[in-house]
Amino acid sequence: MSKGVSRRSGDRYEDPGGVETREAARARPAKDSRARETPKSSKSGKKYRHLRLLLEALIRFGGFRNRKKAKSSVSKKPGELDDSLEQSCGLGCLVCRFCECCNNIRCFMVFFCILVLCQGVVLGLTDVSIGNIQREYSLKTFEKLALELSYDISSGLVVIFIAFYGDRKKVIWFVASAFFIGLGSLLCAVPFINEENNKSKVGIEDICTEIKVVSGCQSSDASFQSKYLYFVTLGRTMQGIAGIPLYILGTTFIDENVATHSAGIYVGIAECTSMIGYGMGYVIGAPRVKVPENSTSATNTAGTNGSTEWLWTWWIRFLSATLVAWFTLIPLSCFPHKMPGSTRIQAAKRKRLHLFDSKLKDLQVGTSIKDLCAVLWILMKNPVLICLALSKAAEILLIIGAAEFLPIYLENQFMLTRPVATILAGLVLIPGGALGQLLGGVIVYTLEMSCKDLMRFIMATSVVSLILLMFTTFVSCNPVQFAGINEDYDGEGQLGNLTAPCNEKCRCSSSVYSSICGRDDIEYFSPCFAGCTYSKALTRKKAYYNCACIKQGLITVDQEGDIIDARPGKCDAKCYKLPLFIVFIFSMLIYSGFSGVPIVLAIMWTVPVKLRSLALGVCYVVLRIFGTIPGPSIFKMLGEKSCNFRGVNECGHTGRCWIHNKTKMAYLLVGISFLCKLCTVIFTATAFSIYKRHVNESTDIPNITVKNPKVKKKEETNL
Repeated sequence: MSKGVSRRSGDRYEDPGGVETREAARARPAKDSRARETPKSSKSGKKYRHLRLLLEALIRFGGFRNRKKAKSSVSKKPGELDDSLEQSCGLGCLVCRFCECCNNIRCFMVFFCILVLCQGVVLGLTDVSIGNIQREYSLKTFEKLALELSYDISSGLVVIFIAFYGDRKKVIWFVASAFFIGLGSLLCAVPFINEENNKSKVGIEDICTEIKVVSGCQSSDASFQSKYLYFVTLGRTMQGIAGIPLYILGTTFIDENVATHSAGIYVGIAECTSMIGYGMGYVIGAPRVKVPENSTSATNTAGTNGSTEWLWTWWIRFLSATLVAWFTLIPLSCFPHKMPGSTRIQAAKRKRLHLFDSKLKDLQVGTSIKDLCAVLWILMKNPVLICLALSKAAEILLIIGAAEFLPIYLENQFMLTRPVATILAGLVLIPGGALGQLLGGVIVYTLEMSCKDLMRFIMATSVVSLILLMFTTFVSCNPVQFAGINEDYDGEGQLGNLTAPCNEKCRCSSSVYSSICGRDDIEYFSPCFAGCTYSKALTRKKAYYNCACIKQGLITVDQEGDIIDARPGKCDAKCYKLPLFIVFIFSMLIYSGFSGVPIVLAIMWTVPVKLRSLALGVCYVVLRIFGTIPGPSIFKMLGEKSCNFRGVNECGHTGRCWIHNKTKMAYLLVGISFLCKLCTVIFTATAFSIYKRHVNESTDIPNITVKNPKVKKKEETNL
């Protein structure tokens, strides 16, 4: 293939910041004449400027739009660009010359990223609250699916229609998206307004006593539960619909107003902002997650101030997100549908070579359902587009799998507590993915990659991430002895059973996991299962005494001379490989994130400009069907295979898995990540080979020089 085709020398266009606006072009000749004018004539010039602004406002209002368009079509010379559709900055029919300095893509990105960040925060908050509700209330399978999948299903159902019909008026859809994101956040806050948690419960006894007040099976608050299910499901559904204009139309709007390779860095900033917003939602909501607390005596609580405070803080967080989303309504509505300089940028991009253009050459795309189906069928038959969409779905599966397994893997492999493991996993996943997305866009912008170079870059970074992933398998720690799991109470008990002769009279409950480490360096599920009869609150931590199951080990006494048998927390694994594991997994996530922006750009560059929004919509449907909808359920089912011990709640139902098998978890984490990256490489390689073959076929056709200007003009209109 020739060098001109492989490097796409025609891809390097002018930067939108360097394109001269209509106001600048009109003001330039007037500027030279004003130097010779008198002060009186300068005053009249100001008066004419205001009249011109008034006329432009009337044009935007619609009264003279058709007249101006007809006039411009007659006055335009052959080959001259028609920039009559480019508009000034203003709100509706009100045009303000003071905001013209903000009528560019950079100022648009500020408010656009604020809105994307806001939706990420709302999604993070709802995911945290859903996890908390699932732990506190016994939800049915249908209710769980409605809460978890309402966002993905709603967005997948409307994406094609929004991508097709919203492509003509993108700014209106951005404004609607801002309104519905705020409204959806407000709906998620409704269940927590003026609501108190009146669910009474009896504190679980964590000390071994023969006569014990055991928590009974308490009925859940049906009114709060039904209200939460209804409003949060409706709010997440609205969030799913409102997110489509941001991630589909927003991407194409950015591409229309920047040079070809500059789109990479702008799209990377938007993707990075989305991930940061989701992480911020988790960080904001995590401190308000209610966790089961143990107590050394039976307590009965009902409608405490703590519950009211917990519900109030949830409500105020969602309300803050609503206000931030609605703050962007007016700024976004001031931007025009066609920014200054966009006409020249889009005209240059139409000259690029696209695949399968011959099928669209004579097709007039209208607004009917028949036109939508016709264009959609052509895109579905584009093998390059489908392969790249499947690559994107594989990348999303990797993120879902890592988010599902990494906290559990850190907790069980490196003997961390659940909160510490969750926070550490978030600090690895969110910055790693966000940094990878941003750097991927920067690299595309810096190297000015062609479409083939983008696919090579995706495959290369995927192979590097696979190599880094293989290194993580060698970073492991020796398992700590756990009574009843891999240690049998010094031969008195059985593996897989937490009950032994030393604690069989303690009436212990496995509904709450409160691990302690005995002086024999053996971990116990709770002080009750260790046979501890009483405890003391020392200066730093609580200490447990007279534990019947702990019979040997290093003797430590407190200030009163009593022998301390156990302390709360996990035993020290004496493993110092955690920093090395974090380095490998963080590097793997960064290299994996490198392919996010190049996949999006490659999808847009393999279709004509007018069909890019619809192509991204098709990719989004594929991503939902093969990625986000089945992904969480599949990974949860696989996670159950590594469970060693599952608790039983006070109602006798099987509860959550408390202890996992380290070896199985390692195989699952590495295996799923390896399979996802391997699918990315395979699908991208297939797309690359198909694209290369079609490009070679197109370059085999000799170039015919057209000397007739009328014929040349006709061919240019068909592009």
